Amino acid sequence: MKEKVELTTARKTVQKTEQTVEAPADKSNEQLAIRVSRETIIGNVFLSAFKLLAGILGHSAAMVSDAVHSLSDVFCTFIVIIGVKIANKTADGDHPYGHERFECVAALILSIILFAVGAGIGYRGILTIVGGNKGAIAIPGLLALIAAFVSIAMKEAMYWYTRAAAKKINSGALMAEAWHHRSDALSSVGSFIGILGARIGYPILDPAACLVICLFIAKVAVDIFKDAVNKMIDKTCDEETVEAIRSIILKQENVQGIDLLQTRLFGDKIYVDVEIRMDGDMPLHMSHDVAHIVHDAIESGIGNIKHCMVHVNPGS
Repeated sequence: MKEKVELTTARKTVQKTEQTVEAPADKSNEQLAIRVSRETIIGNVFLSAFKLLAGILGHSAAMVSDAVHSLSDVFCTFIVIIGVKIANKTADGDHPYGHERFECVAALILSIILFAVGAGIGYRGILTIVGGNKGAIAIPGLLALIAAFVSIAMKEAMYWYTRAAAKKINSGALMAEAWHHRSDALSSVGSFIGILGARIGYPILDPAACLVICLFIAKVAVDIFKDAVNKMIDKTCDEETVEAIRSIILKQENVQGIDLLQTRLFGDKIYVDVEIRMDGDMPLHMSHDVAHIVHDAIESGIGNIKHCMVHVNPGS
C-alpha cells in the first residue's frame, strides 16, 4: 500500500521560515532592485540631457537619436521598479501562490521594447544605406564624438552594475534592464563609429554599424523573452539544479531511492515535488522524520526554493 505523508511539521517550518527569513530577504531584494533602478534613472536623465545638447551643438542627428534612446531607458526602468514591487508582494486570496510571475511580465515588456529599439536602429541604418536619410552625410562636430565616448563608458558601467544586482537577487526583470543598458552602449558605439567615420570621410560606417547592433540587440531581446516565457509556463529547472537536488536526496539516511522528482520555475522561484522510497516496515513517525529531513536539506541546499513537497513510498 502506498503511503503519502503530508508533512504538517515541515509546512509549519516553511511558514515560520517565510516569516522570519524569506520575507526579510525578499524585502532586501526589492530594496536592492529599486535602489539600482533609481540610481540608473538619475544617470540616464543626466546622460540623455548631455547627449541631446551635444547632438544639437555638434550637428549630429545620430547623437540626438542616441539621446532619445537613453530617455527610453528611463521609461523601461520604471517598468522594472513596478514589476519588482508587485512580484515581492505577499500572497493574498486572489494570488495564493504569490506574485513572482509579475516580474516575468515586466521582463516580457522590456524584451518587446528592446526589440523595437533594435529594429529602429536597423531601420535607420537601412534608410541611410539606400539613400533615404540624406542628413546622415552631415559632418558632426568633435563634441558629438566626445559625447558618444562618454555614453559608451557610462552605459557599459550601468550594464555591469545592474547585471551584478540582477544575479545577486536572481531578477529576470533587472537582468533585462541590464541588457537594455548594454543595448544603449552598443547604440553609442554605432554613433561613435558613424561620427568618427563621417569626420574622416567614411559616412557609410554609421549605417553599417547600426545594422550589426540591430542584430545583436534583437538576439538579446529574444533571449530575454524566452527566459521570461519559460518562467511562466512551469518549465523545469536546468539539469544541473535537478541533479543537485537528486544528490541531496540520495545522501540522506534511510532513503532507498527516488521514484519521482519534478521541478518547475515560478518566476525566479522553484517548486519541487519529490517521491522517495523507504523501508515499508518503518514506523510512520520515523518515515515522517526522514521526509522532514529530506525537505529541509533540499530547501537549505538549493537557493530560491519557494515550496517543496516530499511524499514517501514503501520500498523493500
